[in-house]
Amino acid sequence: TAIRYVVPAPGEYVEVAVYDLAGRRIRTLVSEEQAAGEHTVLWRGRDDHTREVASGVYFYRVRIGAYRTERKMLLLK
Repeated sequence: TAIRYVVPAPGEYVEVAVYDLAGRRIRTLVSEEQAAGEHTVLWRGRDDHTREVASGVYFYRVRIGAYRTERKMLLLK
C-alpha cells in the first residue's frame, strides 16, 4: 500500500503508523522531521519485527505537526 502525504513546511515532524482493528500499533513507517513537499511511504503488510500480518482491515494514521488524519485499508493476500 502506498501512503501519500504532503508536508506543508520544512522541518515538520511527521509520523505515519499502521494499526489493527483493536488499536494496536502494527508498524511505524515514518517518525522524523521531513522536508516540505509530497512524500510516499510503502507498507508491505509487515509489522515492526518484519513478520507478515494476517489479511484484514487496518488503519493508518498520519500526523504532520498539528494535522492528523486516519484512513482505513484492506490487506488481502
